[in-house]
Amino acid sequence: MSIELKVVTHHKALKEYIFLPERLYKNDKRWVPPIYADEWAFHDPKKNKALAYSDVIRVLAFCENVIVGRIMGIIHHRYNELHAEKTARFYNLDCLNEPAVAHALITYIENWARTKGMNKIIGPFGFSDKDPQGFQIEGFEFLPVLATPTNPRYLPELVTQLSYEKEVDCVSYQMDISNVIPDSYKEIYARMINRTSLRVVEFKSKRGLKPYILPVLRLVNEAYAPIFGFTPMSEEEMRKFAAQYLPILDPEFVKVVIDDTERLIAFVVAMPEMSIGIQKAKGRLFPFGFLYVLQAMRKTKQLNLLLGAIKEGYRRTGVSVLLGKAMLETASRRGFEIMDSHLILETNLPMRGECEKLNGRICKRYRIFRKYLS
Repeated sequence: MSIELKVVTHHKALKEYIFLPERLYKNDKRWVPPIYADEWAFHDPKKNKALAYSDVIRVLAFCENVIVGRIMGIIHHRYNELHAEKTARFYNLDCLNEPAVAHALITYIENWARTKGMNKIIGPFGFSDKDPQGFQIEGFEFLPVLATPTNPRYLPELVTQLSYEKEVDCVSYQMDISNVIPDSYKEIYARMINRTSLRVVEFKSKRGLKPYILPVLRLVNEAYAPIFGFTPMSEEEMRKFAAQYLPILDPEFVKVVIDDTERLIAFVVAMPEMSIGIQKAKGRLFPFGFLYVLQAMRKTKQLNLLLGAIKEGYRRTGVSVLLGKAMLETASRRGFEIMDSHLILETNLPMRGECEKLNGRICKRYRIFRKYLS
């Protein structure tokens, strides 16, 4: 194949870049488009502050004047300085099932990274672990959920052909939701209630939830600091994140634990599955796409965990059971039957253990690849 690469430098090319996967994967029934309003915000320096402290390049691949692939290169200076690394990232790799196209795109980003002094490249990985990370490599019978990768089977193979190897895997668990709380949970819950002043706060309205949003995100900064790829959010980024997600949160699926001084100790957030609605809306919420999403969330029997954290010093004390019991009871009352754990680093044994206490089974696996640059 004769392949020409072009760097994205103007709005029209960025539009082609953003919407390319829609054309490449239009016949893939399990592909879930992104919410395009979020995609535009991701690439907008006014809305995505990570662009201000990162080097970024976007590249399109052409074959006979037809776009056949795309890729993004990222050097996250703040993360590299924090961890004393010289690591680049590739992201948004989408292309035809043609090794030559993948080779041309990835090689371009590798060479770009070398000119910037980098000695390692990982990917797919965006600006933080909040972006969809890795390629799905197992569990293609399950539909991707919000904020997780949605890729065809062939993309990971194209990457491994270019001497990339595993950096780390993430897994998703699937758990049955029953109206019967596991005995192990009941025993731990009884001990916690009798021996601690901690209590679970539950919500009926977004007004009641709103005061807890920023404390929750500050706890994310604290608890997620050691996690692979995590970069702390600034107060401004927290407010943006809160404004983005508060409108779509169901308050009943947010649980927090506080101590006797009202200090936030732990939280968990879940959301009804909406991927079928996003597919029907084709990633466009307006003017009417949001109706498909709301309909999907009303009809689904699957609840997806999105985020959770426990303050250092309170882990392995039973706090997770307080959160888990509250979430399971609400999910059962609301008629949900299945819960997806979202992505969990395979090295996060405590979180994996919580899923396995609920007889969780691994349903999907995602891989972040690496290559050392000479």
